[in-house]
Amino acid sequence: MRINTRTAAALAAAALCAGVVAGCSDSGSGSASREEPADFAAASASTSPSSSVTSSPSVNPSEELGKVSVKTGPFGKILVNGKGHTLYLFEADKAKKSTCTGDCVADWPPALVTGTPQAGAGVKANLLTTTTRSDGTKQAMYNGHPLYTFREDTKPGETKGQDLTEFGAKWFVVSPEGKAITTPPQSASPSASTSPSTSASVSPSAS
Repeated sequence: MRINTRTAAALAAAALCAGVVAGCSDSGSGSASREEPADFAAASASTSPSSSVTSSPSVNPSEELGKVSVKTGPFGKILVNGKGHTLYLFEADKAKKSTCTGDCVADWPPALVTGTPQAGAGVKANLLTTTTRSDGTKQAMYNGHPLYTFREDTKPGETKGQDLTEFGAKWFVVSPEGKAITTPPQSASPSASTSPSTSASVSPSAS
């Protein structure tokens, strides 16, 4: 009887252990099956921030155009934009409104801004404002004149658009006082023309 009792107890203990092991293995496989979706969810979550970063650029190319400064050149002190390109006024513009539209805009791009224009060195801030164009964009305006650049001024300081008559009126560079500069450019070095005459008068006497 004692042998049978011990045998039965041993068999019961073995069956209990087998049940525990089976339960452990089942729970382990269940947890593994649950972790896979979690891994995929983590992977998808890690990709979402990168897409949000690429969809929100921080650079605004119009910001530089909003700054107006003064630069000295052949026409004296004139207005330039944030890149150093010459700014012009169009004599056809009246009542603080731009009349340059259509093909005109291709040759004379408006100085567009997204906020309040910045007044650089030499610029009178109280003269620097904006006007709303027909398409709803904002254009920098100085002393009531909408401002433009010229397509052929590819380098800072160039004034190829000065005194041109295009699209029905004249285009002029702008002074810090907000007026059109209509005088010709300053001529260079008149003394250079006198130096050859002095050298010529000296050489005959020397001979």
